[in-house]
Amino acid sequence: MPEWLYEAGIGEARAALVADGRILAARIELDGAQVRVGTVTPARLVEITTKGREARIVLEDGGEATLSPLPPGITQGARLMVRIVREAIPESGRPKRPRAMPTDSPPAPGDDLHARIAATGHPIRIVRSHEADALEAAGWSEVLEEATGGEIAFAGGALRMTPTPAMTLFDVDGTGPLEPLAVAAATAVAEAILRHDIGGSIGIDFPTITGKPARHAVAAAIDAVLPLPFERTAVNGFGFLQIVRPRLQASLPERLRADPAAARARALLRQIERTPPPVPSRHRVPPRVLAALSAHPTWVDELARRTGVAPIFELE
Repeated sequence: MPEWLYEAGIGEARAALVADGRILAARIELDGAQVRVGTVTPARLVEITTKGREARIVLEDGGEATLSPLPPGITQGARLMVRIVREAIPESGRPKRPRAMPTDSPPAPGDDLHARIAATGHPIRIVRSHEADALEAAGWSEVLEEATGGEIAFAGGALRMTPTPAMTLFDVDGTGPLEPLAVAAATAVAEAILRHDIGGSIGIDFPTITGKPARHAVAAAIDAVLPLPFERTAVNGFGFLQIVRPRLQASLPERLRADPAAARARALLRQIERTPPPVPSRHRVPPRVLAALSAHPTWVDELARRTGVAPIFELE
């Protein structure tokens, strides 16, 4: 039976849904992250950006969000209660603001990562640093490498995963007969979508296959793995298929690629925290990782508290 492994790490909470020693879904939530999905909070309308449809609002914490739909007759400066329906999405140069909708509900925080995985109904096992590393045994580092590098291997081929502002793209490469390759790739893509929590528009560039039965087999392979709700096209004559899924948060690749140095720093802190005593006090790190650690002194303080050793990070 699948179970969630949950770890309250330094700078982030981590969770992985594991079955038969394999990660089916990986999730990371940063400490002090932006307002969560489901949060209900007071807001003030500061600008109607699309008449009658959308507006820019300022939330109680000072952050901005996009409001849609607009309550009838609302004007600039009006105050209202809103519910966050999509978190902020990091993008190069132009991050997408959270999306909100009007509500009559009282203020309330959105569920954190632990609450969200508990809502799935699968059992949760808390992973602690003094125990055997169950996350790593299931392939945690390999999943992070997939998210940051985009290379995903499967039997007979490989996928190249590339997040873009418009959609997440998967390119299929491999050898052998095209139809079995495309079907195997379809299964691998669907599994990767779930593993990396990818929503929104997703495009898959399959090898060009001919004949309706072959194209139907590829689409059926996706349907067999990917749970509803989602919509998809058929495989077109050029081998392209598009999927659209609900998008409530950033995917794992988007989270890690938004600040690679900070992601590497958090992974390093996890490694140091799990080092058996005596834990070394000095650590040599790349310049960008050192800068990320310097920018988050509370992470370093928490490592000292957990290990009992004040760490000193130096440029390698």
